[in-house]
Order: sequence, then C-alpha cells, then structure tokens
Amino acid sequence: MAWVYLILAGIFEMVGVAMINKLHRDRNWQALVLLLAGFGASFLFLALAMETLPMGTAYAVWTGIGASGGAILGMVWYGESKEWRRVLFIAVVLSAAIGLKLIS
Repeated sequence: MAWVYLILAGIFEMVGVAMINKLHRDRNWQALVLLLAGFGASFLFLALAMETLPMGTAYAVWTGIGASGGAILGMVWYGESKEWRRVLFIAVVLSAAIGLKLIS
C-alpha cells in the first residue's frame, strides 16, 4: 500500500506544480486553493508512504514523479519544448524511480 500512497503523492505534487503555473498566469483564488490542496495531499500521502518505505527511496521517487510529471504537464498543457533530449532525460528520471521500486 505504501507504493500506492507514494504514487498518489507524486500525482498530487504534479497538481500542485501545475497550479503554481496557473496561479502565476491567472491570479485567481481557485488556483490558489487547488495549489494548497495539491501540495497538502502530496505531503499527506508522502508521510503515509514513509511509514513503510525508507526515507531516501520515498523522497527520490516522490520528487522524480513530481519533477517528471510537472515537465510533461508543461509540454502538454503549456506548450513547453518537446525536444527529444528533454524527453530522454525525463525518461531517465522515471527509469531511476522505477529502479528504486525494483530494488526496494
């Protein structure tokens, strides 16, 4: 169950990051509420995952999901660069997260 919590934490981290961008663009209270809710849920699920998983593994996977997911959301929703090298290195980050899961 800890890995499910960790994946949820990463997904909510992505929501929080996307809402930072939305708040920067729109300056509305809905984006602020979603930003706070996204990061709050992210930390809650990270804490639940860390009850079982080692801190280093949980934090590395959480940041990997959040960083990669944020970059992918930027490409899909906000027209950021989709250059092949950028996609390659996002895949490297995700591969490292999967590798940590396989050895834990």
